[in-house]
Amino acid sequence: MTAPNVTIHTSAIVDDGAQIGEGSRVWHFAHVCSGAKIGQGVSLGQNVFVGNKVVIGDRCKVQNNVSVYDNVTLEEGVFCGPSMVFTNVYNPRSLIERKSEYRDTLVKKGATLGANCTIVCGTTIGEFAFIGAGAVVNKDVKPYALMVGVPVRQVGWMSEYGEQIPLPTQGEGTYTCPHTNQVYTLNHDQLKRQQP
Repeated sequence: MTAPNVTIHTSAIVDDGAQIGEGSRVWHFAHVCSGAKIGQGVSLGQNVFVGNKVVIGDRCKVQNNVSVYDNVTLEEGVFCGPSMVFTNVYNPRSLIERKSEYRDTLVKKGATLGANCTIVCGTTIGEFAFIGAGAVVNKDVKPYALMVGVPVRQVGWMSEYGEQIPLPTQGEGTYTCPHTNQVYTLNHDQLKRQQP
């Protein structure tokens, strides 16, 4: 079921039954499977694959060469950088059938997954977290955390605006974003945005 004002390139394949929300765009050589649920205002770049058991929230951007496999859920406003990787089986073997062992991966609202990073299945990425390019995420990530490296480690915090917050990874403190006037409070190892 395709909503109004959806752009689907002539080279893309959208299987019957796929749900695509209003204003979404499916670009060159993409493939959307029949069970996929895609929200409004989503952009699927060139050569993107979206599996059957996938939910992609409103206003997500999935850049070129990304495969969103079964059991992956992207909440609203997630950015998937070029050629980043999702998995859904923890210990794959070509000769062993493991479809019953898929692990769920959840990427929460506003998170950024940098180019060429890898998200190992079974993890949850917190709201507005920022995963650096090339990182390998093999554990859950806190909201607003800035994560880099192989394996991933926290090196700071990111604002919802997408800039690093000058607070330590642990301790106490507050920060006001100069672009949005949003106030962030650090309490031990958790960062929260104060509600207006």
